[in-house]
Amino acid sequence: MIAESITFFSFGLNIVLLTLALVLHICLQKNKKRYNKIDDYLGNITKTVDSVRYGDLTKKINTFDLPDSGSLTESLNRMIETLHDRETMVSEYQVELLRQNRVLEAIINSLSDGLIVTDIEGTILRATDLTAQWLGIDGTKLIGKHLSEYIEVVNKRPLATWKDNDIVLLNDRASNFSASTVHLKLEDKIPRYIVIIKNITNQKELETLKEDFVATLTHDLKVPIIAETNMLELFLNENFGKISEKQKLALKNMQSSNKELLDLVQTVLETYKVGKMTLYKENIMLKSFIEEIIKEMSPIAKKSQNKIELISDRDIRVFADKFQLTRVIKNLIQNAISYGVPKTPIEITIGEIPQYVIIKIKDHGAGISKTDIDRIFNKYYSAAKKFRKIGTGLGLYLAFQIIKAHNGELAVESKEGEFTEFCIKIPV
Repeated sequence: MIAESITFFSFGLNIVLLTLALVLHICLQKNKKRYNKIDDYLGNITKTVDSVRYGDLTKKINTFDLPDSGSLTESLNRMIETLHDRETMVSEYQVELLRQNRVLEAIINSLSDGLIVTDIEGTILRATDLTAQWLGIDGTKLIGKHLSEYIEVVNKRPLATWKDNDIVLLNDRASNFSASTVHLKLEDKIPRYIVIIKNITNQKELETLKEDFVATLTHDLKVPIIAETNMLELFLNENFGKISEKQKLALKNMQSSNKELLDLVQTVLETYKVGKMTLYKENIMLKSFIEEIIKEMSPIAKKSQNKIELISDRDIRVFADKFQLTRVIKNLIQNAISYGVPKTPIEITIGEIPQYVIIKIKDHGAGISKTDIDRIFNKYYSAAKKFRKIGTGLGLYLAFQIIKAHNGELAVESKEGEFTEFCIKIPV
């Protein structure tokens, strides 16, 4: 009995063990399939990520039958789609930037001026096609070269201070060029300059022709005017016989007109010489100097019953070109006579302010409008037509240039219908 019981128990245990073994085998097979799915899923993610990393944004992660994998798959695929959209946007921006860069480059290359970009030392960073053509070298070969290898600055000024400086291109010394620099400010704060080069050969030739023409013309005009002046002087001195008082008055009027015409011709000539003006400075005692000018201008002022008054506490010394300063003061007095009100005084005041001697000439007349006051020193600008008078518009321009040549200033203050006052300031 005991033996049968043991045999039965042993048989039952074997059945249980076999059952457990079968269950365990089934469970292991199921887990293996699950682990295989996880491996496949991770492999698919890795493969897709590698494709994205190398720029293929069209790949997608496949859907697997795994718990909670759907949300992850969807999130990763959405991220890839976003990256794809961003890449498309960036590509479109790059194409547009490239297009705009080409347009800008075409515009720059179409300019009549040459452009060079340099660093603070003058090393060439970039140059336009026209510049390379002028310098006689391929544009790409200019990069890294120094400006001094191709350009010679006439006055040796530092690169940062160039402003319409005359320059010489070493491979084209026959032509005339000028250069200016502009400080280029960028976010990296590294100093760079744009050098703007202009071909002024035609301009220089035109200026030379113009100066030659004006000089020749004014010289040819002066000869008959001077001859006429001399002849009038002979008539007035009665070298050809007695003349009546009426004839003498007529001849004096002709002589006065002749002098104005000669002054006009001389003014035109001096205007074109103004850029090459040479000053012959000397010490001048202003009070006696201006008194002499007043004596000469008083007969002209007398016609309109204007009295020229000198206001001065003491005599002041100034170092200036006597001839040129006389020209300026006479011109300003003449304007005061022409545009002032008859029977009103013309006041000339001399004085001093720190570092300057000043001469003020004031009339009480029509004044100058706000529109005109900023233009009266421009060449050929004249307000004479408004008052039905004759004027070239050169007198004040020439006066301004003469005072500027003295390193001084010529300014004006005016109020319409009341007064106009010109102020000459010459350094002591």
